[in-house]
Amino acid sequence: MNYGFIIDNRKCIGCHACTTACKSEHDVAVGVNRTYVKQVEKGRFPDTRRVFSVMRCNHCEDAPCVEICPVEALFTREDGIVDFDNNRCIGCKSCMQACPYDALYIDPVNNTAAKCNYCAHRIDVGREPACVTVCPEHAIIAGDMDNPNTEIAHLLAREQVIVRKPEKGTKPNLYYIDGDQGSLDPEATDKSGPGLWNSQARGVGHYAKAAEKMMGTNDDVDLLQMTIDNELQAAYQKKDSENPNYIDVLNGKARRVYDTPDKGILWGWEVSAYVMTKAIAAGAFIIPFIAMLMGYELSDTTKLWSAGISLVFLSLTGLFLVMDLDRPDRFLNVLLRPQWNSWLVKGGYTITIFGLLVSIWGAMTLFDIHVGETVLMWVIAFFAVMLAIYTAFLFAQAKGRDFWQSPSLALHMLVHSVMAGAAIFALVSLFTGMENWMGILKMTMILALVVNLFTMITELTMTHPSTAAHTVVEMITKGRYKNLFWMVVVLIGNVTPLLILLIAPSATTLVIAAVLVLIGIYATEKIWIEAPQRIPLA
Repeated sequence: MNYGFIIDNRKCIGCHACTTACKSEHDVAVGVNRTYVKQVEKGRFPDTRRVFSVMRCNHCEDAPCVEICPVEALFTREDGIVDFDNNRCIGCKSCMQACPYDALYIDPVNNTAAKCNYCAHRIDVGREPACVTVCPEHAIIAGDMDNPNTEIAHLLAREQVIVRKPEKGTKPNLYYIDGDQGSLDPEATDKSGPGLWNSQARGVGHYAKAAEKMMGTNDDVDLLQMTIDNELQAAYQKKDSENPNYIDVLNGKARRVYDTPDKGILWGWEVSAYVMTKAIAAGAFIIPFIAMLMGYELSDTTKLWSAGISLVFLSLTGLFLVMDLDRPDRFLNVLLRPQWNSWLVKGGYTITIFGLLVSIWGAMTLFDIHVGETVLMWVIAFFAVMLAIYTAFLFAQAKGRDFWQSPSLALHMLVHSVMAGAAIFALVSLFTGMENWMGILKMTMILALVVNLFTMITELTMTHPSTAAHTVVEMITKGRYKNLFWMVVVLIGNVTPLLILLIAPSATTLVIAAVLVLIGIYATEKIWIEAPQRIPLA
């Protein structure tokens, strides 16, 4: 069996019965939806029309949410339904980044991921999904697509259908008859003015909790007033002839007038911080390893500093990882209930093994045991490189974010680890008197800065495969992140330390350059992680 959906846009009247039926069937919290009806206005006044599109999980044959989920909370059943188990979910939000269709959300009640699951509990007893049963126009058709006797199989055979974002290669099992790209493509329309469903700038989870709290305290008047205020503001703006939304309608530009609430930035400062601390942890070993390869003799003091810095920043990496989870109490599920296709699992084990090996190396140094040390250092170096770059592969699994699909992202993160390691040891030299390291630290930092600038230029100037990725580049270089990028990342974090090291090399300037480099690394990670998440997926 292979279950799927067809949405017949010739029949849909935008009544939202499917939305309310879904909420009732699954007790979906206020502010979030498993299915909803997106509305887009098109045409040139007075010849206009409104397009309705039912949005939900596509139950993809090659579901990226299933592949990236580290704990098998999401899984594909034998009948093709992509279901979830909220008893395993750790709230990492990876599935939300991986889904190109923005179908998942974090349930504000239990802080776990949720989505349309095809009403699997109804299917198992021979009933249809609640949305299909309630639709007054029979615009939602569900069934076994592999059974030639079903209605959905007949419609797929004789009607011209389209799917959302076929270029993603997910093979979605949600088809639209008479689908309109102006509605199905999130980049084809602009958001409408403030309203009930589009003014939650802080994200749906926060709004849902606020709304539930109001209802729980019988403060329905405030909730109603908040809604009325939003609608009045929208109405007031429509009266302004200079309002962009008002002009768009007259000029025939399509716009969204009813949409799902904004989920906000899913991976925030905690992820940027953990990528930064991970780079330092890896770099703190990579730099002494490079020095050893170049013939430098590593003192026990240097080895202990290397092991100590790596372990401290590795601990901070774990702390930030756990802080980012919406269910931190289930963090050990990553290690104890792993789904091995997920790079979050591979990364978790990389962190664990790297930390264990570095601890052994540090203990051997402390107790003056050097048997097999060279072999051990080569093994640790391998895991240090994996620690530095595994996040690039995790981001690549996040298929919903086109900018993260860059083939140079692994190099980007490896270079940052080398830069961070050199910078940390430059700061350590203030306390240890490692004057003989000045040369290698300066040379390493200069080479890493040059490669880093080249990598950034490559990532930002290469031909991007989608308008979403191109929009992110515009956002970074010319939009909301331009000042942070040009002033902090490029000037302060790369060009200035490079010039300092080339023109006036000394122990003091090396330390200054190190501080600037660390600032630049964090600013870069913040931009590279945050900017792609501002592109709407639905």
